Amino acid sequence: MKETLFALIDQYGYVALYLLLATGIIGLPVPDETIMAFVGSLIAFGGPFEFGPTLLVAYAGTMTGMIVSYLIGHRVGKPFLNRYGRWIKLTPSRIERAEGWFKKYGLWTVFFGYFVPGVRHFTCYLSGVSGVKFYKYMLYAGSGALLWCTTFLLLGRFIGHNLEGLFHLIHRYVGFSLIAIAILVLIALIIIVQVRKRKTAS
Repeated sequence: MKETLFALIDQYGYVALYLLLATGIIGLPVPDETIMAFVGSLIAFGGPFEFGPTLLVAYAGTMTGMIVSYLIGHRVGKPFLNRYGRWIKLTPSRIERAEGWFKKYGLWTVFFGYFVPGVRHFTCYLSGVSGVKFYKYMLYAGSGALLWCTTFLLLGRFIGHNLEGLFHLIHRYVGFSLIAIAILVLIALIIIVQVRKRKTAS
């Protein structure tokens, strides 16, 4: 399946990236992290993708999936998801797990849910079911999506030729370890911005 998805991205570029990420967030079996790292490696190799446009397209795709999931949850409610959610991997046990996270950590679950297997695809639905205000949801969802997209694009770009090793690390250590990586990347970006501002000011 991975090879098929890579072929779609090679052939259809940004359009395929957008659609795959949007449907992956909704719940279809799309390896989101793997796709992002792969596209990041293409940037490193000087392929058809550029970092800025790729980040925008990836962000738009993930946010589209998150908005659609929220609206579905808001309209149909939890009983409907319990009954039919299994068709998009929303089994009752997974819904219960994500709901536990949501009750414990609130909207921070939406922010960090991107980095936790088995949670990312469900927090969006549960936000809609629970009646969270849309603007609050968008604030946390948008921030988390931007951090997630940036993290995996940078990982793929910097690792480049060692992409297979990255895939192994993603599947083995994805979760809280990636939250730590994401935080480190965010700190690094803040430092870079501050250094550039100082150079510009001087």
